[in-house]
Amino acid sequence: MARKKEMAFEEALGALEQIVAEIETGELSLADLMAKYSEGIKLSDVCMTSLKRAEETMDLLVKETAAGIAEEKLQIGG
Repeated sequence: MARKKEMAFEEALGALEQIVAEIETGELSLADLMAKYSEGIKLSDVCMTSLKRAEETMDLLVKETAAGIAEEKLQIGG
C-alpha cells in the first residue's frame, strides 16, 4: 500500500482558514458545523506538526553552527 503524502503546511493553513471563514458565517447546520470543526482540528494538527519540525530543524542548525555564527546586516535591494 502506498504511503499517503503529507499535506504541506501552506495547504493545510489555507484549508483551515477557509473552514474558519465558513464557520464564522453562522450559516452551517449543526451537522456541517461539527464536520468542519473535526476537519479543522485535523488540519490544525498538521500545521502544528509542521511548525514543530521546522523549529526542531532550526534548533539543530543553530547548534551545529553555534561556533561559527556571525551577525550580518540584512541588505535589502540592489
